[in-house]
Formats: sequence, structure tokens, C-alpha cells
Amino acid sequence: MLQYLARRAALAIPTTLVALVLVFLAIRVVPNNPVLARFGQHAVPEQVAEEMARQGWDQPLYVQLGRFLQGLLRGELGDSFFYPESVAEGLRRTFPATVELTLAAIALAVPLGIVAGISAAVWRNRTPDYLCMTVSLLGVSVPVFFLGLCLLYVFPQMPPSWRLPPGTVFDRATEFIAVESLLRGRGDVLGASLAHLCLPALALSTIPMAYIARITRSSMLEILSADFVRTARAKGNPPWRVVLRHAFPNAALPVVNIGGLQFGQLLSGAVLTESVFNWPGLGRYIVQAVQHSDYNAVQGGTLLVATVFVATNLAVDALFAFLDPRVRLGEATHG
Repeated sequence: MLQYLARRAALAIPTTLVALVLVFLAIRVVPNNPVLARFGQHAVPEQVAEEMARQGWDQPLYVQLGRFLQGLLRGELGDSFFYPESVAEGLRRTFPATVELTLAAIALAVPLGIVAGISAAVWRNRTPDYLCMTVSLLGVSVPVFFLGLCLLYVFPQMPPSWRLPPGTVFDRATEFIAVESLLRGRGDVLGASLAHLCLPALALSTIPMAYIARITRSSMLEILSADFVRTARAKGNPPWRVVLRHAFPNAALPVVNIGGLQFGQLLSGAVLTESVFNWPGLGRYIVQAVQHSDYNAVQGGTLLVATVFVATNLAVDALFAFLDPRVRLGEATHG
């Protein structure tokens, strides 16, 4: 098991580095000058040249890349041109909001998707199957931004944006508002935070919910036709026990895989959802940085996204290997 995880972790480091280098080069291909975006179109040429030299952006790309990697090793992400804070502070401010939104969306998507998938498989080619698959198809097909606007229209009494009502007094130590308010016993702040989470989490949960439902149905259909399931039925086990105790645990591996990948994708920044609901998360932070040619903020945000996605995949691999010994044994055999 440890050997298997070590090999996966060794692959994660170059993957993250390659992603970072590609984004570093891509944002410099775009014909936008971050200094002009900062000082405006009427900037003095001498002022622009001085700032370009100070940032090192007048150097060849390989020199800029080397300086960036050296700063990264020292834990320096640079200053933001657009935001009134350093890149590290910006990421520290926005990433917790994305984490809480992602956790809320996954908390809705996983149980509802599993229940829908199991129901569709048990009542195959019947009304529950058609209903669940139709809903899952809509969940994949309807754009998130359109669904978000519809939710804002249908539920006008719900908070439309941000994480807390204006004027809320909460002297917090972190940006994990819901978690910290729960730990500190601030029920009023927790209730307000969850109310603001409802609509964006519901909109964000539709796509992973649809994927999980379809994967669960497909996996359950395969397991329900297996010999050991027929044997469990022949022994007189109740139908619910056959499904939940015998069939679903053996069908859960693909669900774990797709659920983990969806979690990593959402954790990397739900751009459309955060934009519609004005949610101050990582995705919105990176989008605004790109729009203003904020090189340092884009680089720092991309580094965090790549690290989170690779770490999530590594965690999914570890869980997959723990649940299915064939995975790690097959890796050890081929190694």
C-alpha cells in the first residue's frame, strides 16, 4: 500500500510542475501588458519601463520562469496588480469560500445521486428509472449559470449573494465562516452562512449529482445480475438488504472514483456559480485576475488549483486502493 502511494505521489510532483509551466507560458502569450492594465492607457513610457524592469518582465521567458520558481521555493507568490493585497493573502481569503461551497454541493450531490442511481437500477425500465435518468440528463444539460439565475428568480426570499448579510459582526480568525461559527457556538452566524450557501450549493451540485446517479445505476445493474446477489435473494434476504448490504458495497468503487474527481474539479473553483451568486471564491478570483492581466495572481491561483486537483486525485487513488486490494496488488505485481 505504501509503495503504491509513493509511486502515485512521485507522479504528482512533475504533473503539478508541468501544469504550472504551461500556464506561466500561456498567460505571457496573450498580448496584454499587465503594467498598462495597472496604470491605464495614459501611462508614461518611462514609468512602464521601470515597472517592467522591477518585475523582471523585460527579461526572456526562461529567465522569468527561473525567477518565479526560485520565489516559489521561498514561499513567495508576489504582489497582485488588481487586488489590494498580496497573492498569498488573496488565496487565503478566497479558497476557504470555495471549500465550503464545494463541501455543501458534494453533501447534496453524493447522497441524492446514489439514491437516484440505486432507485433507477432496482426499478429498471420503470417509472423511477425514467424519472431519475431524465432528471440526471437535465442536470448535465442545463448550464449552471442559467440554473443559478432560475433559482434566484424562483426563490427571491433567499440571500442572493456573498457569504453573510451586510453588517454582520463576526470577529473570525479564519475565512471558514460556517465551520468557525459552528465551533464557536455562533448559531446566528451559522444559520446566516448556511442560508447564503443554499442556492449556490444547489446549483453547483446538479452536475456531480447527475454523474453520480448515472454511474451508480450502471454499476448497480451489473452487480444485481451477479451470482452472489441471486444467491442472497435465494436465501430469503429482504430486498432492501440484498440491495444495500450485498449489491451496493460491491458497486461503490466507480462511485467513489467519480465522486472524488468531481470533488477535485469543484474544489478547483466553480467559476460560473461563483460569478452568478457573487461568491468570493477562488474561481472568481482567478477570472478577475485574468481579465486584468494580473500575472502574479493568475500564477498563484493556478498553482493552488493544480495542487488541489492533483492532491484530490492522489487521495482518490489511496481510497480506491484501500477499498479494492486488486488495485494495489496489481500495481505491485507490475512494479
